[in-house]
Amino acid sequence: MNLVTSNRPITLTQVGSFFPFSPPGQQLIINKSNIKWNHKFKEIPKSICSESCPPGYRKAQRKGQPACCFDCILCSGDEFSNETDSTSCMKCPKDMWTNKIHDGCRKRTLEFLSYEEIIGGSLAALAILGSLLPLIILFIFLKNSDTPVVKANNRNLSYILLVSLFFCFLCALMFIGRPITITCILRQFIFGISFVMCISCILGKTMMVVIAFNLTQPRSNRGMWLNSGVTNTLVLVCTAIQVIICAGWLAHSPPFEYQDNKSKMGTIIVECNKGSPTGYSCTMGYMGFLSALCFVVAYLARKLPGSFNEAKLITFSMLIFGAVWISFIPAYLSTTGKYMVAVEIFAILSSSSGLLACIFLPKVYIIILRPEINKIRRNDQSLILY
Repeated sequence: MNLVTSNRPITLTQVGSFFPFSPPGQQLIINKSNIKWNHKFKEIPKSICSESCPPGYRKAQRKGQPACCFDCILCSGDEFSNETDSTSCMKCPKDMWTNKIHDGCRKRTLEFLSYEEIIGGSLAALAILGSLLPLIILFIFLKNSDTPVVKANNRNLSYILLVSLFFCFLCALMFIGRPITITCILRQFIFGISFVMCISCILGKTMMVVIAFNLTQPRSNRGMWLNSGVTNTLVLVCTAIQVIICAGWLAHSPPFEYQDNKSKMGTIIVECNKGSPTGYSCTMGYMGFLSALCFVVAYLARKLPGSFNEAKLITFSMLIFGAVWISFIPAYLSTTGKYMVAVEIFAILSSSSGLLACIFLPKVYIIILRPEINKIRRNDQSLILY
């Protein structure tokens, strides 16, 4: 019955019938066209306080109101609900993430720097091509081993330095591909040893220049320091210290594979955890100390005379080396995932290329294109250190 109060007298109008013995869905018959609405309503009023919450949402009770009054809250990033009017959300497994409407879970994508990606493939190609350059220069030096340019500042150190640069370029390949615990350990060990060996060789070459020009008496006892065995020992000792630091790091808390499922929604970042921050800091700090020492010594010897004096080249190479790694720190800390690894690889390739180009390309230029100046001069005798 429809109660009509706008008429006088008030009337009841039949607008429907109820048949209790009829099939479900056909018991109540309403003729909507016969209904006369109050001016405040234009349709059937709702008898509930809140609409049902669809899947992907949970019910949150409103304080001080009946149980039928609630708000629908979207499930959080790693939770879902697959029922209507669910009172709570369920967490997805660790290797899964919710879909866009939060009514189910889907597999997370793994993120790491791979060879199949453009950036990973490009860096790998640069590393391989860069590793060929020290071998080519080493072949040129061996072929011209008796020339003054090759003999200058200890040719044995030049050979060791070129081999070290070869490993520096190749160690960048250890940072590409899915990290596993063994590669996490090897990448840090090879990286630390290779670069310290490079800097030790450069330091030895610089020390040879300084000692040679400070020998005022031909038969002075200080001449023993010009022996190539002394510089080789210097390289061995400096590298051994780094080996001890790395060994202590690996023995105490070595790097390991780590899966970060919190930094990026829907993605698991597969990366290498450094293990001991102290070990990593000591490794990088020792390399920085040797670089600074090498730069200072080379800077002091930069104005010493001689056609084959490497001090100026070493000074410039150490400036590039330091600039690359100083700028690496903020770039490394401001990125995550595969881009953080790409920044580290770029720093390795850039610093290795800077050392190779500054120290050896001028010598290769003289050997190949200017052989007429590749001759010993009287005032350059002290620089021809076998």
